[in-house]
Amino acid sequence: MANNETTGNQDDTLYPIAVLIDELRNEEVSLRLNSVKKLSTIALALGVRRTRKELIPFLTDIIYDDDEVLLAIADNLGTFTPLVGGPEYAHCLLPPMETLASVEETIVRDKAVESLRLIAKEHSPENLEQYFVPLIRRLASGEWFTSRSSACGLLCVCYQRVSAPVKAELRGFFKRLCQDETPMVRRQATNRLGEFARVLENEYVKNEILHLWINLAADEQDSQLSQSLLPAIVELAEDNKWRVRLAIIEYMPLLAGQLGVEYFDEKLNNLCMTWLVDQVFAVREAATKNLKKLVEIFGVTWAKKSVFPKVLQMSADTNYLHRMTCLFCINALSEVCPTDVITNVLLPTVLSLANDDVSNVRFNVAKTLQKIGPSVERSVLKSNVLTCLENLKNDPDGDVKYFAEEALSALDIV
Repeated sequence: MANNETTGNQDDTLYPIAVLIDELRNEEVSLRLNSVKKLSTIALALGVRRTRKELIPFLTDIIYDDDEVLLAIADNLGTFTPLVGGPEYAHCLLPPMETLASVEETIVRDKAVESLRLIAKEHSPENLEQYFVPLIRRLASGEWFTSRSSACGLLCVCYQRVSAPVKAELRGFFKRLCQDETPMVRRQATNRLGEFARVLENEYVKNEILHLWINLAADEQDSQLSQSLLPAIVELAEDNKWRVRLAIIEYMPLLAGQLGVEYFDEKLNNLCMTWLVDQVFAVREAATKNLKKLVEIFGVTWAKKSVFPKVLQMSADTNYLHRMTCLFCINALSEVCPTDVITNVLLPTVLSLANDDVSNVRFNVAKTLQKIGPSVERSVLKSNVLTCLENLKNDPDGDVKYFAEEALSALDIV
């Protein structure tokens, strides 16, 4: 009967709505709640036209009730699209949902947002712009923080299916919500940052979203919002688009400086190490540069505990690309480490890779020795490093020989 515009008997259709009115006016919350739970049955009895014309407006008018009743209404309406005539008429569900998304009780607002996200998917691109985007407009510009908080969770569900001018408007809404005067709104925007970034074009992730991310991390009115940022950081760090991952890495040193060493070690250190084994070379390369900048911020003493063990462990990885990344990290780290650390901590790992089975690793050993050689203690340079390069100069692989000879010439230790 859900597809019928009317039911067969007019008297039958009048009865359910009358009963609903009486039950919703009852002083007993349990009776009102029970009535709400029968909404789909009542809608089936009414038919789609009267559900649209009478039931939904009636529900819009009575949204002043007990939170438990409002929660049940918000939950039910999320699946009501077939009962109002299908996707073409899904927009008629928006008025009561908009009111529910603005109420004071958080659990009701959250359920309203959850249902609105389902209803948004039922809209055609045209109806999104005609009906759903104006709803977002009103919520995002609402006088009360409650409506603005709810708007944060709705932007991403329609962004990819609207026109370029509307996309720009939605990005503007999100930017304003991230900068809202009320900490609770900023916190909600932070919670949705990763999700919103996933639907954006790469250029806007890098040029707009990451700037907002940094500003939120530095928020002095609401500590560290930073806790709310962590899921967004993880989402972006694992994004399928490698350019997004790359952009996150580039901003990590700035974020680390604002968050402090304790928070960084607890929440973000492992993430930085994960980037070192990314499938994309550009990401791995950026990750090595990131480590160098982190050592500049937190110091060598921190690096000895939090960075060096993980980097040097990669020298034993079964994937030769990871062993090469270990060498690239040592190259970068040598620029910010003192002679004793390079000589006693980093160099032994480089020398251990001189006998690697993969020629690409061996010639990168020669290149790394050329890079760090000037910073190695002279006595060690003339003994261990010289011996290693002489052996590599006799390697059966032509490239290994070439780079070993280059290193010997550059270091002038023959």
